[in-house]
Amino acid sequence: MIDPRAELISLLPRLRRFAYGLTGDGHQADDLVQTGCLKAIERWQQYQPGTSLASWMFRILQTTWLDEYRTRQRQQTDSWEEGFDELMGDDGRTQLESRSEARQVRRLVAELPEEQRAVLLLVAVEGLSYKEAASTLELPIGTVMSRLARARAKLAAGLGHASDLKGR
Repeated sequence: MIDPRAELISLLPRLRRFAYGLTGDGHQADDLVQTGCLKAIERWQQYQPGTSLASWMFRILQTTWLDEYRTRQRQQTDSWEEGFDELMGDDGRTQLESRSEARQVRRLVAELPEEQRAVLLLVAVEGLSYKEAASTLELPIGTVMSRLARARAKLAAGLGHASDLKGR
């Protein structure tokens, strides 16, 4: 049997990536993960062994973010750049183009409605199945699928690839 504490620690990179996708800011993401982990520890008795700890933690982060989001004014930030430099290639032109496109994708993701962004991050970034994302967000699977389709369509349109969706 896996030690839940060790499993929680192993989830930290995924939790931070998800939190970063929600917040668009490295410091806010770190704060969100810390708050989420504290809430999980405080409510550990609510975790049901045998269920997905990752889904439970993603849900805690999502709920915490929405609660915090509703209590503050919306802020736009350009700090999405943090942490993406190491993902780019060494060729200057390729690196510049990649950064530009990555910046555009991050901007488009940040502009998505919260509910679409959360679904997109869970499915496309974290690799959860539709069923797992639906369970994590406590939504019907059809709602997850439609939100994901709308998010993908907005991203494709924003990147000028709207015609790509017609061929699918």
